[in-house]
Amino acid sequence: MQVFEISEFQNRLKRIKERMDQEGLEVLLATHPANLNYVSGYDGWSFYVHQGVLVFIDREQPIWFGREQDSNGARITTWLDDENIIGYQDDYVQSLIKHPMDFMSDILKDLGYESSNIGVEMDNYYFTPRALNSIKENLPKANVKDANRLIPLVRQIKSKQELKYMKMASRIVEKTMQTAIDVIDEGVREGDAAGKVYQAQISGTKDFTGDYTAIAPIMPSAERTSTAHLTWTDRKYQKGDVVLLELAGSKYKYHAPLSRTLYIGDPPEDLSEIAKVVVDGLNKTLDFIKPGITCEEVEEKWRDSISGSKVVKESRVGYSYGLNYPPDWGEHTASLRPGDKTILKPGMTFHFMPGIWLDEFGFENSEPFYVTENGCETFVDFPRKLFIK
Repeated sequence: MQVFEISEFQNRLKRIKERMDQEGLEVLLATHPANLNYVSGYDGWSFYVHQGVLVFIDREQPIWFGREQDSNGARITTWLDDENIIGYQDDYVQSLIKHPMDFMSDILKDLGYESSNIGVEMDNYYFTPRALNSIKENLPKANVKDANRLIPLVRQIKSKQELKYMKMASRIVEKTMQTAIDVIDEGVREGDAAGKVYQAQISGTKDFTGDYTAIAPIMPSAERTSTAHLTWTDRKYQKGDVVLLELAGSKYKYHAPLSRTLYIGDPPEDLSEIAKVVVDGLNKTLDFIKPGITCEEVEEKWRDSISGSKVVKESRVGYSYGLNYPPDWGEHTASLRPGDKTILKPGMTFHFMPGIWLDEFGFENSEPFYVTENGCETFVDFPRKLFIK
C-alpha cells in the first residue's frame, strides 16, 4: 500500500536531483531505510541485510535493489515499475565470498554508469566498510563521494501529507503517555508498565493504529534517571521514585516523540524547582521560534530563559526529526545547539528536548514542533509539568 501520491514522490525526486546536480553526482546510492522509504515508499523490516535505492540524474525512476525474497515487498509498497525492482539471490546474504554491493555494482555496469560520480551514505548505520570496499573494487573508474546528508536535508521540509501523519502520531503519543502515567505506581513492575506502553503505541486510537517506533520506550526510574537512554528493568516502582518517560507515537514511520517526568510521592523541592525552570524556559523558547532564525539562536534563547537558575544544560536542546527506522527517529541534520547555523524554514520539524540529568536524578519535559509561516506549532496537546502520583 502506498501512503503518498506518486506526484509527491516525483516532487521529492526532483529536489533530490537538484542537490545531486549541485554536488556533481550522476548516481546516488541510498541505503538508510528512511531514505529508501522517502524516495521509493519501500517499507519492510529487511534493513538487517544490505539493500538500497539508486537515483540517477538522467533516469525517470530510481531502482530498488535488495534481497529477492523482499522484492515483492517492494512491489507492494513502492511506486516503481517492476523493471526497476531487482532482487539478489540468497547466497549474497552474509556471505564471506560475495557481497550485495557486488550485485549493485553489476547493475551500474549493465546500465553504463561504471565511470560515474557516485554518492554514497558513508556515515549511516546501514552502510559498512565492506560495502564501500566492494564498490571501489568493482567500480575502479567511478568517483565515489560522500553524500550522507543529501536526502536527509531534502527530508527536512515536510509536505502537508507528512505533517498529517506526524499529527496522527501525536494523537498516539498522547494516549501512550497518559497510559504510562496511569499505570505507573508504587508496587508495579517496570516491565509491566512498558508492556502497556507498547500496547498503546501499536493499538493507536479508535480511528487508526500505530507503528513500531524507531526508539524503544525510554522509561528509567530512581537513580537510573541520572542519565539518558535507559529503558526498564525487573524492579518495582517505589515511593520516592523519579520516572523519566521518553516515548513516541508513529504512523507510517513518521514520529511524534514526547518526554515527561513522574514522581511517586511528595517531590523534593529541588526537583520541583527544576521542573518549574525547565517548563518556563521551554514555553518562552517556543514563543520565540519563527522562520528565519537559526538553530543556535533557539538554543541561545533557551539558555537566556534559564539564566540565573540552578539548571545547566550542556548538550543540545533539540534536533530535527520525522520519518525514520530503528535505532533513531532523528534526521541527523540540524541540532538546536551553539554553532548550528541552520536557518529555520516552514515545514521543518524538531523535537525540543531540554533533558536535565544530574548526579542522582533527572527531569525531562519535551515538545515536538513544526515551523510555520509566522512562528511554530506544537504537535502534541499534553500538560507540561511534573506529574505526581
